[in-house]
Amino acid sequence: MEIIDELIKTLLNFKIQMPKEMIYEWKNIIIENLIMVEPTIKINVIKDDLDDNKFLEAGITGNADLIISQDKHLLNLKEYQRIKIIRPDEAISLI
Repeated sequence: MEIIDELIKTLLNFKIQMPKEMIYEWKNIIIENLIMVEPTIKINVIKDDLDDNKFLEAGITGNADLIISQDKHLLNLKEYQRIKIIRPDEAISLI
């Protein structure tokens, strides 16, 4: 749930304010539709923000194709172990 907690924290402090009720509705929708993985590896790829490595660890453990993020440290990688790292607007264009 560490990743979900970070998402909520980010949304609560986002430059475009969203009602708290909407943020928690999103949280519930995500939780109802997610596949929970417990990372089985620890990596140290992102040196500038070690906390961001948890997204790569979850992606690898969960055999993800994509990581969708606005985080510059993740986006700078562009791809890691065949997992593409893209911005939300790029993800929307894939749908």
